[in-house]
Amino acid sequence: MKQQAQRQAGELVFVILLLGLAAFLLWHAYDISGFESLASAGSFPMAAAFLMVICALHFVWRTIKASPAFTGSVAAEFFRKVLPPVVLWVSLAMLAYMVLMERLGFLLSSYLFLVCTMLLLGSRRLWITLLVPAVFLGVIHLVFETLFSVILPAGTWLQGI
Repeated sequence: MKQQAQRQAGELVFVILLLGLAAFLLWHAYDISGFESLASAGSFPMAAAFLMVICALHFVWRTIKASPAFTGSVAAEFFRKVLPPVVLWVSLAMLAYMVLMERLGFLLSSYLFLVCTMLLLGSRRLWITLLVPAVFLGVIHLVFETLFSVILPAGTWLQGI
């Protein structure tokens, strides 16, 4: 006997976003060269995007038919299972990392980001939390700046140093 599929919190929103992305890609694949012939530049991207739209429609239909796997609030279940607080904190740390990269430079902003994320993800030994990113970034600095002569961003606040 076939078991009834259950819909998880946030699944319907996700598959609708997936359908929107597939439709967007189909539209842009059509913009490449239109559909002049099977050998035109946009024919393969259009076929791939069309297949994505068909699959996404199937996923939307299947998700709508499924019964919810939860009994309480959809938002509470979503934040409990899909987007727990640690994911939000790490996302905020990534946003801060992107903003601070220009100001502090690659090495300092990366060090701060790695230390913060290690703490957020449960590192309890402070000396390891401070040492591992320093060693890791030291190796990156050695490999890229010394061996490959790649100049890593220095940052605007620390250019005089």
